[in-house]
Amino acid sequence: MAFSLGTYSYRPPILCKATINSSNTNHALEAAYIQRAVELADKSAGFTSPHPNFGCLIATPQGKVAGEGYLYAQGAKSAELQALESAGEWSRRATAYINMEPGDCHGDHTAVSALVEAGISRVVVGMRHPLQHLRGNAVRALRSQGVQVDVLGEDLKSKITEEARKSCHLVNAPIICRAASRVPFSVLKYAMTLDGKIAASSGHAAWISSKTSRSRVFELRGRSDAIIVGGNTVRKDNPRLTARHGGGHMPVRIVMTQTLDLPEEANLWDVSDVSTIVVTQRGARRSFQKLLASKGVEVVEFEILNPRDVMEYFHNRGHLSILWECGGTLSASAISAGVIHKVFAFVAPKIIGGKNAPSPVAELGMVEMSQALDLIDVCYEQVGPDMLISGFLQPLPDVTPVIPSVDETFAIDPTVTPHESSIIFFYKTWDPYGAFSNFSPHPIEMPDENGDYVTWLSVEHYYQAHKFVGVNDPLGWDSVENIKSAKSPEEAARMGRSMQRQRPDLVRSDWESVKIDVMYRALKCKFSIYPHLNSMLLSTAGSVLVEASPHDLFWGGGREGEGLNYLGRLLMQLRSEFLGESSSSSESTCLAV
Repeated sequence: MAFSLGTYSYRPPILCKATINSSNTNHALEAAYIQRAVELADKSAGFTSPHPNFGCLIATPQGKVAGEGYLYAQGAKSAELQALESAGEWSRRATAYINMEPGDCHGDHTAVSALVEAGISRVVVGMRHPLQHLRGNAVRALRSQGVQVDVLGEDLKSKITEEARKSCHLVNAPIICRAASRVPFSVLKYAMTLDGKIAASSGHAAWISSKTSRSRVFELRGRSDAIIVGGNTVRKDNPRLTARHGGGHMPVRIVMTQTLDLPEEANLWDVSDVSTIVVTQRGARRSFQKLLASKGVEVVEFEILNPRDVMEYFHNRGHLSILWECGGTLSASAISAGVIHKVFAFVAPKIIGGKNAPSPVAELGMVEMSQALDLIDVCYEQVGPDMLISGFLQPLPDVTPVIPSVDETFAIDPTVTPHESSIIFFYKTWDPYGAFSNFSPHPIEMPDENGDYVTWLSVEHYYQAHKFVGVNDPLGWDSVENIKSAKSPEEAARMGRSMQRQRPDLVRSDWESVKIDVMYRALKCKFSIYPHLNSMLLSTAGSVLVEASPHDLFWGGGREGEGLNYLGRLLMQLRSEFLGESSSSSESTCLAV
């Protein structure tokens, strides 16, 4: 079955014994397996975001595919472990093909350990991890255990393996951009007629593209962390901006407007299923900001509203990918700001004409055709009666590793040390201190109301479920069980927050007074039963710990340090207790898992 990564389409070759035994096709076979790992990795895009996309394939020395797996979400079972469990005993002396170097949460080596313990003799890596603090760690760890590791572009070099390496980059374009820049990976999507119009002169735009194309757009939305539109789109189209694909991930809706001249009633103000954020100029329509806040819509103010600052802000919030579905004025501003990386243009075989009919991109200040922006890696695909043209406005950043890396240099020159700060920030699990996050993949066992120990897949699972513990309502009981069985911390958080918004009456009446204690108990369990986490926490002695969440003003530090940072405070309290500086210490209420 073929699959598409926007500019790349892959159809796996039919492999036969003759092909496998032919020495002339070794690189072709290696590339085919890596391409399959990419196809697996692509399945995880958009289920629970943001996270890198990982896929793994296990092949025996005889060329049999024994197991496959892909990462559902950060914090879930790794792709490597899934593939190994599927392969079973066939893993012995087999080769593992992975699209990207494992990026285990700091201090954990689950994927690496699983590969070694299963008896894997060789690992082929499509690309090194793009994040500097993770790059090379897994490769070195595997090699130190006697496993042969071959990296495409370094140990395996040919034209066909280079194409495979390119597909590895495409499937993880968002995190590559995060590693190299301060903005998320942004895609501009629009539908236009054959004569380049996105609406009639009257402004009517439903529908330019076909139903098949619109289904494709829902898929694009489901693969994005957020969708951004301008105020004019809200006023004229009143969109819902939902994914409607039946999956678990619903992207955040973002409205960008300088004047905040928006209708009081709009579909985007319904945040029962998915949140909406309005970004605007500081001081714009304070009364309307209060109205939006009363509906549960978050408003973020900027001194000067421009796409670059907005994207840097959402980069800091952890967003990896943004889908722009805006009109011509905002799209031109975003292109001029250099924040658009890729374009998806659906061209319908229709002509509508109209001197004043809007086009997908407004004035860019270009007066000669030689100034036109050329797309890179252009792809053409027929979608129903429409033609989808896609391509990059700017190339993906080069993630070719510098060898020797900083870590490798430090091994022979201890004077090369990373910058140390008296304030340690943590937020996403892939950060250097990402294991401090409640979303880190560290199961805990905690006693329930009857004293029986229950396993929770993460601190976030435990915390979100306890909003509804003890509530005398069947829906509250179901919420606890559903959150407990959520496949990832992100999914647990989304379920808990959504139910809290939709049914505040189901939240336990004492929640505000007990939530800090609930968090404290879970954190104490986590940092008591995992020695490497305890060591990591103790190693921060003398430093202030701050959860760098720009929007959570209770648990995080806020955008400009205005947050209460209760998560950082609890971690520092635990650190003090573990160091013996506290006058009293509570007995641990957890078991090792």
